[in-house]
Amino acid sequence: MPDTPAATPRARVRVPLHFADGYAVDAELVTFHGLADGQEHIAVVFGEPGTVPLVRLHSECLTGDVFGSARCDCGPQLREAVERIAEHGGVLLYLRQEGRGIGLYNKLDAYALQDQGLDTYEANAALGLPEDGRDYTAAAQMLRALGIEELDLLSNNPDKAGQLRALGVAVRDRVPTGVFTTAHNVRYLRAKVLQTQHTLPLAELTELSAG
Repeated sequence: MPDTPAATPRARVRVPLHFADGYAVDAELVTFHGLADGQEHIAVVFGEPGTVPLVRLHSECLTGDVFGSARCDCGPQLREAVERIAEHGGVLLYLRQEGRGIGLYNKLDAYALQDQGLDTYEANAALGLPEDGRDYTAAAQMLRALGIEELDLLSNNPDKAGQLRALGVAVRDRVPTGVFTTAHNVRYLRAKVLQTQHTLPLAELTELSAG
């Protein structure tokens, strides 16, 4: 297990959440001191997390989470995760990792290249950027600061589970999210399966992209 400095909770505040479809739930937002990357990540705690809580690592996506962009599945994944975690008691880590860690402006530049035919990973590479620049050291720090040493991970992305395990966090199970396809994100989702082995139905996505 890497020798990572401990983070500590900084503040906790109760916030009632209300979504556009009418779903509402109360959450506790937790901020931290001592995160390795110096970013303002937050933990969103729902109910009373048990011994092995359901946890999602959700990377910030301004276009999808806030503006409802149909070019990705981030907004629907966030909405789904909140309800599923609230039902069980657990934590959503909202991580400031826009564009898989490349930032908002670079992500929009990558979108422009995707409009020319590149997939999401090829576009990053064409800009001289990593296909996925995310590091989950801060996430592991946040989990430990909350007293979580073992969890079920709500994610289609095997890299998240792999990184957490390498950082000493026990991932008992990886629970897939739903599949949220639009006419604009099928190529994006298919690339995630082919390039980074996300657990999504490839045959279905291939049929949709050919339609």
